[in-house]
Amino acid sequence: MLVRGIRGAITADSNTKEEIIEKTKELLITLKKENDFKIEDIVSIFFSVTPDLNAAFPAQAARELGWGIVPLFDMQEIDVLGSLPRCIRILVQINCQKSQQEIKHCYLEGAKILRKDLIKEISDQKEGEFK
Repeated sequence: MLVRGIRGAITADSNTKEEIIEKTKELLITLKKENDFKIEDIVSIFFSVTPDLNAAFPAQAARELGWGIVPLFDMQEIDVLGSLPRCIRILVQINCQKSQQEIKHCYLEGAKILRKDLIKEISDQKEGEFK
């Protein structure tokens, strides 16, 4: 069995607990759907937020989705001048048999600008497929 990392990011409209949890759930659900993994396949999940998002821990979203047995870790991004504001980033590590090329990284909303090289295949799909 291999361990693969799945990356994703999404932006929040505001620094509220509800917004951070809602956007994190949206990203987690999208990553799970696009990569077709089970909760028991997850090794761990790392969450990071930009310094302007401090109203909630994004890992709470995973617990609310029933992923509470998974090791979860929250951290703050480096405050780099000119970086994308109000951004939630996620690294999900899973056990699987997929190749690196089969992994689908997901960058949603304002975070699409972070990895334009990966967005092509995502943006070719209908926008509603990520909800």
